[in-house]
Amino acid sequence: MKHLLTLVLCLAATPVLANRVFVSNEKGNDVTVLDSETLEVIGSYPVGNRPRGITISPDGKELYVCASDDDLVRVFDPETMEETHTLPSGPDPELFVLHPSGNPLYIANEDDNLVTVVDTETHQVLAEIPVGVEPEGMGVSPDGKVVINTSETTNMAHFIDSETFEITANVLVDSRPRFAEYNHDGSKLYVSAEIGGTVSVIDPATQEIVHKIEFEIPGVLPEAIQPVGVRVTSDGSRVFVALGPANRVAVIDGETDEVLEYLLVGQRVWQMAFTPDEKLLFTTNGNSNDVSVIDVESLEVVKSVPVGQQPWGVVVAPD
Repeated sequence: MKHLLTLVLCLAATPVLANRVFVSNEKGNDVTVLDSETLEVIGSYPVGNRPRGITISPDGKELYVCASDDDLVRVFDPETMEETHTLPSGPDPELFVLHPSGNPLYIANEDDNLVTVVDTETHQVLAEIPVGVEPEGMGVSPDGKVVINTSETTNMAHFIDSETFEITANVLVDSRPRFAEYNHDGSKLYVSAEIGGTVSVIDPATQEIVHKIEFEIPGVLPEAIQPVGVRVTSDGSRVFVALGPANRVAVIDGETDEVLEYLLVGQRVWQMAFTPDEKLLFTTNGNSNDVSVIDVESLEVVKSVPVGQQPWGVVVAPD
């Protein structure tokens, strides 16, 4: 009984470990790190020129940053923020996505009309896949079998076989597609169109658009409603869409794909990331130089946190 009581007391005294939130600042050339519990800034670290896309390995041991003007992916130790190595990326890497296993990394090269595939362990280029003009958005199916690239000028979502590196389908979407995100069972693919002002809902099995989500905000000009980042809860019940200069995040019913409400956030909201427990959603607001924190259950913006110059991407360390 004494040992049991000691164990209980030790467990009660053990603090809840916070997750680090990493925000890439495109004009500041650095990454701001937040504590997900206190919502305070821990530090700011240089990461190369024009950092945009940012992601972290499934085990939380490697942080990847697209240093767009360096034509490199820079890799950091998330605990110390020391650079450990770089990965070849092709010119102007903007966004990327990791295979669910953590290897390889699929990188959109905006200036070269290519998707570069890099082995994260050997640091070697495995393939260069020709895609449409100005590739940007990258997504991957939950089973890792299909990689999606969106080309901004060609206005297509390209379906790529992750084993053969061949394009298996091209889906025409609305103007300037910026992001691609599967729901977690792989039954839907959401592709945002910045200038088109829509999100296409695609059936991955047929590669056909089954629905288009449109947005209307009282008092906001239609041309200011520019969908960019998309995030889906793990149960598929809610879809969040960052609407750029509309300064709103749209909340969408994941079953009906109908807009439920709009949340007012900072200026030019761009990308988003959940905490692992999905209680909080962080948004990067490029023109107000801050991060908005959304309580996912109450759908309320609970805090605005100043970060660096023109925050672009955001990722939260896994548990």
